[in-house]
Amino acid sequence: MNDHPMLHMNRRQFIGRAVTGIGSAALATLLNPRLFAARGLASMPDFAPKAKRIIWLTQAGAPSQLDLFDYKPQLHMRFNEDLPDSIRQGQRITTLTSGQRRLPVAPSLFSFKQYGQSGQWMSELLPHTARMADELCVIRSLYTEAINHDPAMTMLQSGHQISGRPSMGAWVSYGLGSENDNLPSFVVMISQPSVETGSQPLHERMWGTGFMPSNYQGVRFSPGKDPVLFLSNPAGITGERRRAMLDDVAALNELGFQDYHDPETRARIAQYEMAFRMQTAVPELADLSKEPASVFERYGPESRKPGTYAANCILARRLAERNVRFIQLYHRGWDQHHKLPEKIRVQCADTDQPSAALLQDLKERGLLEDTLVIWGGEFGRTVYSEGALTSENYGRDHHPRCFTVWLAGAGVRPGLSFGATDDYSYNITKDPVHIHDLHATVLHLLGIDHTRLTYTHQGRSYRLTDVHGKVVKGILA
Repeated sequence: MNDHPMLHMNRRQFIGRAVTGIGSAALATLLNPRLFAARGLASMPDFAPKAKRIIWLTQAGAPSQLDLFDYKPQLHMRFNEDLPDSIRQGQRITTLTSGQRRLPVAPSLFSFKQYGQSGQWMSELLPHTARMADELCVIRSLYTEAINHDPAMTMLQSGHQISGRPSMGAWVSYGLGSENDNLPSFVVMISQPSVETGSQPLHERMWGTGFMPSNYQGVRFSPGKDPVLFLSNPAGITGERRRAMLDDVAALNELGFQDYHDPETRARIAQYEMAFRMQTAVPELADLSKEPASVFERYGPESRKPGTYAANCILARRLAERNVRFIQLYHRGWDQHHKLPEKIRVQCADTDQPSAALLQDLKERGLLEDTLVIWGGEFGRTVYSEGALTSENYGRDHHPRCFTVWLAGAGVRPGLSFGATDDYSYNITKDPVHIHDLHATVLHLLGIDHTRLTYTHQGRSYRLTDVHGKVVKGILA
């Protein structure tokens, strides 16, 4: 072992030997910076896309469709009645309420009105979103199999309840690549409720790559001096020094790749190069000081506070302006098993105005034409109360059988209400849309045939929609 020639090489000899592997790559990077950018499949898109990018406003914890979008006026006559067996139909419920003696019907405390020329029904809790009613395609008939948060959120993100699959943003990055050399194709931001209302944990695998190379994973932007951790150079390290270090590390990685042919090695080289370019791009992107006062007024009082949902919505627009492919905002705190009327007011105060402002901002800047915006959580809430029911208070349990999301922008029909549920918002009565169908439709709007976007792992071809999914043609413009 001690006679191995690698043990007798000095740094100059090592770099000289490695130059064959990376010299041409380094030169090509200088001549063509896109070389190390995230690259999509050569065959994608399959057809002309309606959308160039996605902004997914993920409301983690499951907003109550009954209190926001799915108006059921007849429930007021059924206050505190038991949920009929003919409605439940023996369907499973969570352990949180399965031990209750009764499942009492809890009508929404909030008033509803129709808005816009489209007549979309919305709650008083969403006055700003309501003003954008004619831009929204509201799907009231989404459903999933998962009944608990982690598998449901994993299903929403990856098309599978069990972790280990690539997230949707990773699939899009893999299929289409990046349109910006200096920013990742997939960016994630997380905000907390201004008052704690019941937050489920979010795991980094929600925006991970599963079995794909890691350069397709979401890059999390955080509030503060360094939006991306460890991106800035440490004290005493110049840009020239960092460049030299990256060249040496690339040389080591290239030698490792020649020995083992592990694609993750090349992914790591690409990530280091992207991080180097992001050192200039990210601080400029995250600096909101040059945004006019009118922007902050539009997005609401929390918009000047880094890390809030409102501030992240402004950043989402700035990322869209820079052609970032997949932008995902998570807002936590929608898991309202108890004191729902009190807690949902907080959540809507945090998210209603910024969500509407983002749509209006994108529209005025001409970006809504090729940007698809999606708002929604991982499942819905039950019509029956969890825990004690009073005339002023109730909670709602998890409900996967039906829930509401809205879409706006590129390729979807504005002012459309799609799908319907029964009088209890418990079962779907018209136009059911599975999570796989939603994924297939989003990919379709990006110009991707969801049956062709595959990745081979351990001898099997995988796709985001597994062996399921159909495009929901009824919502397409």
